[in-house]
Amino acid sequence: MTSMTFVCKIGDVPLNGVKQVALASFDEEFAVYNLGGEFFVTDDMCTHGMVSLAGGDVEDGQIICPLHGGAFDIRTGAATELPCRTKLRTYPVEVRDEDIFAALG
Repeated sequence: MTSMTFVCKIGDVPLNGVKQVALASFDEEFAVYNLGGEFFVTDDMCTHGMVSLAGGDVEDGQIICPLHGGAFDIRTGAATELPCRTKLRTYPVEVRDEDIFAALG
Protein backbone atom coordinates (compact mmCIF):
# COMPACT_ATOMS: atom_id res chain seq x y z
CA MET A 1 0.00 0.00 0.00
CA THR A 2 1.35 3.41 -1.01
CA SER A 3 1.74 5.91 1.81
CA MET A 4 -0.17 9.15 1.28
CA THR A 5 1.28 12.44 2.59
CA PHE A 6 -0.84 15.45 3.53
CA VAL A 7 0.00 18.24 1.07
CA CYS A 8 -2.44 21.10 1.77
CA LYS A 9 -6.10 22.06 2.15
CA ILE A 10 -8.23 22.27 -1.00
CA GLY A 11 -9.05 25.89 -0.14
CA ASP A 12 -5.34 26.75 -0.37
CA VAL A 13 -5.25 26.09 -4.13
CA PRO A 14 -7.02 28.66 -6.33
CA LEU A 15 -9.60 27.39 -8.81
CA ASN A 16 -7.83 26.72 -12.14
CA GLY A 17 -4.57 27.72 -10.48
CA VAL A 18 -1.43 26.40 -8.81
CA LYS A 19 0.16 26.59 -5.39
CA GLN A 20 3.75 25.79 -4.39
CA VAL A 21 4.02 23.53 -1.35
CA ALA A 22 7.16 22.86 0.68
CA LEU A 23 7.00 19.93 3.09
CA ALA A 24 9.48 19.53 5.94
CA SER A 25 10.03 15.83 5.24
CA PHE A 26 11.09 16.40 1.60
CA ASP A 27 14.04 18.26 0.07
CA GLU A 28 12.01 19.62 -2.83
CA GLU A 29 8.88 21.65 -3.45
CA PHE A 30 5.72 20.43 -5.11
CA ALA A 31 3.12 22.15 -7.26
CA VAL A 32 -0.54 21.51 -6.44
CA TYR A 33 -3.11 22.29 -9.14
CA ASN A 34 -6.87 22.78 -9.05
CA LEU A 35 -8.39 22.14 -12.48
CA GLY A 36 -12.10 22.79 -12.07
CA GLY A 37 -12.18 21.10 -8.66
CA GLU A 38 -9.92 18.19 -9.66
CA PHE A 39 -6.54 18.21 -7.95
CA PHE A 40 -3.09 17.20 -9.23
CA VAL A 41 0.42 17.25 -7.78
CA THR A 42 3.72 17.47 -9.69
CA ASP A 43 7.30 18.39 -8.95
CA ASP A 44 7.50 22.17 -8.82
CA MET A 45 10.83 22.51 -10.65
CA CYS A 46 10.76 22.78 -14.44
CA THR A 47 12.67 19.95 -16.13
CA HIS A 48 14.20 22.41 -18.61
CA GLY A 49 15.32 25.31 -16.42
CA MET A 50 15.77 25.68 -12.70
CA VAL A 51 12.58 27.64 -12.01
CA SER A 52 9.41 27.10 -9.98
CA LEU A 53 6.44 26.15 -12.11
CA ALA A 54 4.11 27.56 -9.45
CA GLY A 55 5.13 30.99 -10.78
CA GLY A 56 3.68 30.10 -14.18
CA ASP A 57 0.19 30.28 -15.62
CA VAL A 58 -2.34 27.45 -15.81
CA GLU A 59 -3.92 27.36 -19.28
CA ASP A 60 -6.11 24.63 -20.78
CA GLY A 61 -4.85 21.94 -18.40
CA GLN A 62 -1.21 22.92 -18.86
CA ILE A 63 1.30 24.74 -16.67
CA ILE A 64 3.31 27.31 -18.61
CA CYS A 65 6.89 27.68 -17.37
CA PRO A 66 7.62 31.31 -16.49
CA LEU A 67 11.25 31.08 -17.66
CA HIS A 68 11.06 30.16 -21.36
CA GLY A 69 7.34 29.56 -21.98
CA GLY A 70 7.58 25.79 -22.27
CA ALA A 71 4.59 23.79 -21.05
CA PHE A 72 3.57 20.54 -19.39
CA ASP A 73 0.27 18.67 -19.28
CA ILE A 74 -0.74 18.88 -15.62
CA ARG A 75 -2.58 15.54 -15.66
CA THR A 76 0.18 13.46 -17.25
CA GLY A 77 3.36 15.53 -16.84
CA ALA A 78 4.06 15.26 -20.59
CA ALA A 79 6.13 18.10 -22.05
CA THR A 80 3.79 19.81 -24.53
CA GLU A 81 5.70 22.91 -25.63
CA LEU A 82 9.37 23.47 -26.41
CA PRO A 83 11.90 24.05 -25.02
CA CYS A 84 10.61 21.52 -22.46
CA ARG A 85 11.27 17.94 -23.55
CA THR A 86 11.54 15.87 -20.37
CA LYS A 87 8.36 14.72 -18.64
CA LEU A 88 7.43 16.35 -15.35
CA ARG A 89 6.98 13.92 -12.46
CA THR A 90 3.36 13.55 -11.33
CA TYR A 91 2.01 11.96 -8.15
CA PRO A 92 -1.20 10.07 -7.37
CA VAL A 93 -3.61 12.30 -5.43
CA GLU A 94 -6.38 11.57 -2.98
CA VAL A 95 -8.82 14.13 -1.57
CA ARG A 96 -10.26 13.43 1.87
CA ASP A 97 -12.84 15.95 3.05
CA GLU A 98 -10.98 19.29 2.73
CA ASP A 99 -7.46 17.77 2.62
CA ILE A 100 -5.24 16.90 -0.36
CA PHE A 101 -2.88 13.93 -0.01
CA ALA A 102 -0.31 12.66 -2.52
CA ALA A 103 1.84 9.54 -2.84
CA LEU A 104 5.18 11.38 -2.78
CA GLY A 105 7.47 8.60 -1.56
